Amino acid sequence: MNSKNTSKKAGKHRKRILFLYLPILLILLLFFTAGRFLPLMQPPQQAHVIIVLSGGAGRVEQGAELYQAGYAPYLLLSNSKESTSASGDMLQTALALGIPTDAILTENAALSTYQNAELTLPIMKQHGFTSAIVVSSEFHMRRVKLLFDHVYKKSGIELTYIGSDSGYNAKSWWSDRYSRETTFNEYTKMIGNFFGYNGPEAKDALDQIKRWFR
Repeated sequence: MNSKNTSKKAGKHRKRILFLYLPILLILLLFFTAGRFLPLMQPPQQAHVIIVLSGGAGRVEQGAELYQAGYAPYLLLSNSKESTSASGDMLQTALALGIPTDAILTENAALSTYQNAELTLPIMKQHGFTSAIVVSSEFHMRRVKLLFDHVYKKSGIELTYIGSDSGYNAKSWWSDRYSRETTFNEYTKMIGNFFGYNGPEAKDALDQIKRWFR
């Protein structure tokens, strides 16, 4: 009888320890894998156009590399007037990289990732494109896919997602300031997008949250 009681008590004790430490283990798991979740790189597929999003160095270069490798005959630059390199804005950068003028399409109004998707879709339809490679910085690609998949959902357009190298440290995102801020920004924006905050209002909300932590 005593042995049975002892066994039951030991079992309850193990369960209490499990329930106590399981949340801590889950939090640690989420912490260490948070950076690895953000990047997304799919194998390049033949497509009608390469959509390059504004907002980071190396994106136009990645798009140009895919173009020169023959994956698509056109580049579509979203918010092409944004400065992106020493050569100037996205359009000037693409031209400096040897992309012919007649192979470049532009959109100049997008102020967010959601608007990148929203404003490129009519251009895709106008030209009869049914496939595209979407290019942005590697840390940005998970959110890009979530938003583009949502906006393009019923379009019948096939999308492939390829990230460009920005120096983001996905494995140890906490180890340098750039990677820490990037991770914080992406998850904050992702949560905001989930609750319907898109465009300039989402950026205003992010700035407000940053001020709370200062």
